[in-house]
Amino acid sequence: MPLAPILMRPAYRFGSQTPWGGAKLRELYNKDTPDAHTGESLELSAIPGLNSTDLEGTPLSHLIERYGKALVGTAVKGDFPLLLKLLDAREALSVQVHPDDAYARKHENKLGKTEAWYILSAQPDAYLVYGIREGVTREMLEEASLQGAKVEELLRYVPATQGDCFFIPSGTVHAIGEGIVLYEIQQSSDVTYRFYDWERRDKNGNKRLLHLKQAIDVTDPDLRLDKVIPQPLPMQGKGQRDGLLNTDFFEMQRYLSCQDALIPADRRRFAVLTALKPAVLHYAHGKLLVLPAGQTALLPANGEDLHLTCGEALYSCPAVK
Repeated sequence: MPLAPILMRPAYRFGSQTPWGGAKLRELYNKDTPDAHTGESLELSAIPGLNSTDLEGTPLSHLIERYGKALVGTAVKGDFPLLLKLLDAREALSVQVHPDDAYARKHENKLGKTEAWYILSAQPDAYLVYGIREGVTREMLEEASLQGAKVEELLRYVPATQGDCFFIPSGTVHAIGEGIVLYEIQQSSDVTYRFYDWERRDKNGNKRLLHLKQAIDVTDPDLRLDKVIPQPLPMQGKGQRDGLLNTDFFEMQRYLSCQDALIPADRRRFAVLTALKPAVLHYAHGKLLVLPAGQTALLPANGEDLHLTCGEALYSCPAVK
């Protein structure tokens, strides 16, 4: 029997885990955040201790055990591959870099981390750190990192505005600037190496732990990336469907002003839909699922063809080879 779409409840990272977090997830999307420093709403997560759940409270890892390939898909192998977050940066995040799969497996016994960001809101002067300046070598970066604030001169800063999309492959030096709320899709990994944390100190005067050796090891100084240019895609129904990313790890699309847009079931893989504005999913025999802004639905692989009506929504799924 086909599985229906599953509305998800997030896990949260907050407090001392996200000292840079704020209250925007509650203000914009009515999230039941634990405190005023909640940085991350983990909309779809099988990370141990940070599982998202269905509306009945069943953790995602248990749903995967219960339904197996009917949920994740015939082509999805190994551990659950994706992690989806909504993130509120009241203050800038640390300057960091993530390893690829080979380095992460060798040194952390985990997956590496390639990710992408879609900007949901941004203050007028918002920026991202998106790589390092041309001509900066790994040696220059290491020397500057040992001097603290000196590293700021070597970073590449780019403006961030609502609707922008950025791809961050492993090896990319990056940071989210203050005043940004974004959607993040990534490999299901929590491996992060910090270069620099803007000279911040906690209430006891301590700086955050850095991982300079690992960060230098995995940085690709030659990466030069620009924001994603959306590509129009064909669609059955009314509205607009844009291709944003088609990577080795995940695909990402955007639906705008859609009426009865067809989302066909794909037995090879699950998908995930996040409503950025209120949306409705129509499926078997007149059934419907209402998604308020900020709500995420897991679309099982052994599901039914769906029809989407929305103002704006993001659709992501694992890559299949």
